[in-house]
Amino acid sequence: MLLSFRVANHRSLRDEQQLLLVPSGDADDPDAVNREAVRVAGLFGPNASGKSNVIDALVYMRNMVRGSFRESEPGTGIRRHSFALDPDTRKEPSTYVVDLLLREIRHTYGFSVDDDRVTEEWMYSYPQGQEKVIFNRQGDEYFEDDSPDSMRQVQEITESNVLFLSVAARSRQPAVRTVYQWFANLLDRKPLATRYPRFPSVVEYAERPGYLDRLNALLRAADTGIESAEIVEESEAEFAARSADPATADWYPGQRRKNILFNHKGESGTFALGLGDQSLGTRTLYELGPAVFRSLDRGTPLLVDELDASLHPYLSAQLVKLFRDPVTNPRGAQLVFSSHDTTLLGRIQGEEVLRRDHVWFTEKDECGATELFPLSAFNATQENRERRYLTGRYGAVPIVNDELFAAALAARGEAGDVPPDEQIHEGQLQDVPHSEG
Repeated sequence: MLLSFRVANHRSLRDEQQLLLVPSGDADDPDAVNREAVRVAGLFGPNASGKSNVIDALVYMRNMVRGSFRESEPGTGIRRHSFALDPDTRKEPSTYVVDLLLREIRHTYGFSVDDDRVTEEWMYSYPQGQEKVIFNRQGDEYFEDDSPDSMRQVQEITESNVLFLSVAARSRQPAVRTVYQWFANLLDRKPLATRYPRFPSVVEYAERPGYLDRLNALLRAADTGIESAEIVEESEAEFAARSADPATADWYPGQRRKNILFNHKGESGTFALGLGDQSLGTRTLYELGPAVFRSLDRGTPLLVDELDASLHPYLSAQLVKLFRDPVTNPRGAQLVFSSHDTTLLGRIQGEEVLRRDHVWFTEKDECGATELFPLSAFNATQENRERRYLTGRYGAVPIVNDELFAAALAARGEAGDVPPDEQIHEGQLQDVPHSEG
């Protein structure tokens, strides 16, 4: 379980920022690290304020842990995303640190990297509250005197641009396995609208026992108009035709293609439609479904950038509720998400969607650096959070100059940016004949 995440010098996160998932009333309690962290954290703020960068930083840390041993060639340096608006900061190391509670033992793991190498890396555990150094990488020094020989042997094969944790986990070192597995299980999802949609033809996850039943229940509960979903394998004739067509012959060669179809009830019966024929909201639910189910089943974290993208507020609230409710989340899975949907700050159908210690804000200063701060930093307790946020009482809202905004739009027409075959005249759209030649 994630207790806190700290990051510095990653994209707009210039100075160290901390996302703290320990309940706000326990923040100053030394014993709080042994208590259960909150299961939901929502990030709110204006466009380009750094919400996504907080999630991106944790995803980057996970990818480094999982992939640095496999992907970093000796002498090639390290790919990172330092703060670009300050030449001095850009040259400084980027730092990432997590505090975790795993099997009732607190662990701290972190590293710093520059463009060339891992400058620092460390891991501590705290059994019975006593600090135990697993390793502390400072230059060429890694260990205390009593460290096992097997860990020292891993040091010998760890390149300067590779994380020791990645190599040690591959070498099956038991001292690092629990922390590495936490990163390996960390899931993330980005908005469907911002990337090429993945419409899988081989629906491997959908074939797992019980998944279609859960997906059907989710889609029906979301009032999508879908009665059921099913997996359909292409016929022999369809397989033969696809194999004979040079344009499609390389798609799943030698095996029949499988598709997932969604049954909609129409006036004259039930009609099966493919995933590409569904609304963006339905496709978003289809994309989120496997990640949500895996997170809840395994008790592992799920990071979602723009949870509200293409989803009605009721659906976003229901997804949050799945993680808050111990009945549907008995293993303590955590959901960390960003959103512009201010209705999540209030009540939906009479229920509070997020507690005070679930809510975080981001805003940028005049230098373009992001500040991350919690709602619990404000004293008010019985407030209309949605209204107070929109009126700027918490900050983290865009400052829009109405005159400049209107002038920017008006300037397009004055600059001749209106397409040549369309003109707006007295509120009517008129076609203008094309000139020949």
